[in-house]
Amino acid sequence: MAESETNLSSDAWYAFKGPENDVVLSTRVRLARNLANFPFPGKFKDDDAFRVQTLVFDSFSHCQEPDKYQGVVASELDELGSLILEERGVLDSESAKEKGSGIIVRTDGKVSCAINSKDHVRLSSFVPGLDGNEAFSLCAKIDDELQNTMQFAADYEFGYLTSSLNDCGSGMKVSCRVHLPSLSFSGRLLDLFSSLSQKEIIVSDCFGAGTLPSSSLGFYYQVSTKVAGNGSELDQIASLVSSVKYLVENERRERNVVLRSRQTELRNRIYRSYAKVKYASLISDREAIEIISDIKWGKNLGFFAGIEDSELCALLYRVQKGHLQFVLKNRKFNFPVDISESKSLKTDYLRALILQEAFENIKLN
Repeated sequence: MAESETNLSSDAWYAFKGPENDVVLSTRVRLARNLANFPFPGKFKDDDAFRVQTLVFDSFSHCQEPDKYQGVVASELDELGSLILEERGVLDSESAKEKGSGIIVRTDGKVSCAINSKDHVRLSSFVPGLDGNEAFSLCAKIDDELQNTMQFAADYEFGYLTSSLNDCGSGMKVSCRVHLPSLSFSGRLLDLFSSLSQKEIIVSDCFGAGTLPSSSLGFYYQVSTKVAGNGSELDQIASLVSSVKYLVENERRERNVVLRSRQTELRNRIYRSYAKVKYASLISDREAIEIISDIKWGKNLGFFAGIEDSELCALLYRVQKGHLQFVLKNRKFNFPVDISESKSLKTDYLRALILQEAFENIKLN
């Protein structure tokens, strides 16, 4: 894995500000495509997988500015490289084990392509905040360029043919990562999610289950379109964006409600998280997600100043296991003697240091 693919500096796409950034962390568009005259990956025979892989790699070499794309065969990725790409939402660890699978990443990290996962080609684009049109534009441009050198399987009636019936049509899935602590805290989320499901919008956890009933860890959720056959790409984007805006408006309103009715509980929870990170020597990955969430919540409630939503979004990536192990591998640190031989404890120690450094300019209001 080349260092440019695992660039952990502040110029990564997720470190920039985006629309509605107080609630919406990022938007992703994914386009599923399959080459004509080849079976789906699950039905490959003989050398089908490697022929498709070669065709896709070659097609990217004919795109505009081909030097911006870095391709790698998944089986050649080391464990750390695979983990980092998985944490960034670029690589599916299960699909990466399939014969002939590969990954192509643009040097800015905004665009990637998974080869021979569930489909021959899965293009993905990532942008900060709520910006479905920009995310789609990034993907559509690459899609058009690839179609100059490859023929994708399509049907006049069904649209693009994909391995999942839900993806047939545009082949597109649009999703947003959102932070909904006030709605989670007040217990209003399930009713809102139920209303979204009637519009074929689905919600899932980002980092696993949280500590409150029916909540996600850190109150981070993934909001996604369910099917790709409902109208044009622009119609599907508009549906997802309007649903996310509905959640944004409700979260902002609910902040005022919980601030009036449960301020003591809020301050206790949020200040305890701030105190924990300020004095802790070791912080686990789950603890870090909850701490970042509470600091972001406190910032949006007006308890804190001195840190931006975009910085807190970037921290969610920086504290992940793979990203921390990359830093440990490439830089030298002086660890306490009693943890110097433990990889997991050194990771927890570095995670605490990164959070403390990120929060050093925070001011309590």
